[in-house]
Amino acid sequence: MVAKIVVLYGHPQDAEAFDSYYVNTHAPIAKAVPGLRSFTASVGPVGTPAGPSDYYRVATLSWDTMADLQAALSSAEGGAAAGDLANFATGGATLLVFEDRDV
Repeated sequence: MVAKIVVLYGHPQDAEAFDSYYVNTHAPIAKAVPGLRSFTASVGPVGTPAGPSDYYRVATLSWDTMADLQAALSSAEGGAAAGDLANFATGGATLLVFEDRDV
């Protein structure tokens, strides 16, 4: 199993400012979180099979275990990443935390 966080970012007030901040500031902060194994983010519009969605960007972060993910969230670096959301996620952010496995 792999532990993951999926972040669903709502449409920001200023997409250009969001993109710049996300790539240049937030991503490096998030990449410093202990035990992080992968970090991917969507590019371009986020849609549904029926058309546009309520989301601007989707990020997926993964750790080896749920214990590693929980330790990462409790770390100073995890706190910095979570605290940074208010600096750019003007459309809001929903975080989903779970374990997944191949089926």
